[in-house]
Amino acid sequence: MVMEEYYHEWRTTKTTLRRVPIKTSSSTKKTTMTTAPAKLYGKDLDEYEELDVEQLLSQLSPEEISILAKEVDPDDNLLPPSQRCSYECEKKPTGPLNRKKLIEHINKQALETPDKPEFKPYVAGTIRGKKWIPPENVNQKEADEQIAIDLGDEYEQALSQATQDEIIDLAAILGFHSMMNQDQYHASLLNKGQPLGLGWDGITKASQPKVFPPEPPNDTNIELSIQMVKEDNYDLKHLNWNNIKNISDEKFEQLFEALKDNTNLETLSLTNTGMTDRTAIKLAEALEKNCTLKVVNVETNFISPDGIVRLMKSLLNQRSLEEFRATNQRSQVLGNKIEMEITKLVESNPTLLRLGLHLEYNDARHRIASHLQRNIDRIRLSRVGSSS
Repeated sequence: MVMEEYYHEWRTTKTTLRRVPIKTSSSTKKTTMTTAPAKLYGKDLDEYEELDVEQLLSQLSPEEISILAKEVDPDDNLLPPSQRCSYECEKKPTGPLNRKKLIEHINKQALETPDKPEFKPYVAGTIRGKKWIPPENVNQKEADEQIAIDLGDEYEQALSQATQDEIIDLAAILGFHSMMNQDQYHASLLNKGQPLGLGWDGITKASQPKVFPPEPPNDTNIELSIQMVKEDNYDLKHLNWNNIKNISDEKFEQLFEALKDNTNLETLSLTNTGMTDRTAIKLAEALEKNCTLKVVNVETNFISPDGIVRLMKSLLNQRSLEEFRATNQRSQVLGNKIEMEITKLVESNPTLLRLGLHLEYNDARHRIASHLQRNIDRIRLSRVGSSS
């Protein structure tokens, strides 16, 4: 079957074009195109159609058939390329494979094989052949060239006579942090003098990191703060429940219920308190009625993207909040639909000045940043106009 497909190409008749010049006179010359049948091995293709392929194959020896099969049969695509070659060695194995003896034989053969003679004998202290010289890097050469800057005679004289400590102090003032380490930088700022052995020519020394005591836990009394919010205490301007663990949903509901009628609280921080969507909805209901809050921070909680959208919608009711932060929630990625919805809500809010949210798409980030900048400019212009 394979041989029939292989020789099937000969059954198609092909023709070639030949140019035959015809002379009509001494001044004119014409060239006509005539067709002639194509030939293969000196015979026309029509003659190969009458040949019996089976009879030709029966006249071949087994060795010739194997050679023809190697030329005709396609490779097996299911095998890796290293295994598609047929095994050519027809010798019988002399015995079982012994890896240890095989390695010993290879090492022995390598040691007994003489080295190739050197064209030029080795002589100590002489270089044989040509030494490779790398080509010049034009870009590197241009970068190495120093740029001449005219600072004036007074500044050049001052810098040429300045000591190493004075140059380090000057670098610290100008903000060249790559020219010094932290010890040199802080010593320059505090005017303590440079430590010994830490100059540019000295040996770099390791410095022990400063140990800072851990921050004390938040000791805010939950019951007392809720009571003060309910009583609308005039002295309570900032309420901080950050990092307080095991706050029940009932406590959150009591706080948010008291926020609806509070007129003195301006800052509410609820970072890392374990808030969920259930308590976030209660907070949104409180924000719809509270008109004195300026800053709300609910970062590092378990609020879903839909809960964040619900909180953003609540800001449009009173339009008194200036800063809202809600990053690092249960879902790190909000998605395109949620981000576009938040963008529309922010663009509808004329009082929001700062927003703390991680947005993935550039369109949402640019639109929100532009709108917040317009809000800031509007407040600045109104303040300047009222003062004048």
